[in-house]
Amino acid sequence: METASESTCGRRRLCFMSNIFKKKKENFKCENCGHEVKGNGYTNHCPICLYSKHVDIFPGDRLEKCKGLMKPISVDKKDGEYVLIHKCIKCGVEKRNKVSKEDNFEEIIKLS
Repeated sequence: METASESTCGRRRLCFMSNIFKKKKENFKCENCGHEVKGNGYTNHCPICLYSKHVDIFPGDRLEKCKGLMKPISVDKKDGEYVLIHKCIKCGVEKRNKVSKEDNFEEIIKLS
């Protein structure tokens, strides 16, 4: 698990969730499909098209300057849970995010 002092997000292509988490309950409009998303403090992607936005260095901090759209590129299963892999279409960084029960299962199937 990375810590703030060990972060290599800017140098590595795949960034992992950190134990440094700031819960932010925010609603947002998906910049890919336009869906109005009601955030619950853990929401980090659109449940309809599964796109995200590259806004965090560590989950919830909103310190990333890139602000590019994060395209869902694949799905993985880890410890019995499904995880989305997003790739930033602006800078190329990849991040892993847990699938939510509200997510569009048909879109998840397309990624597998």
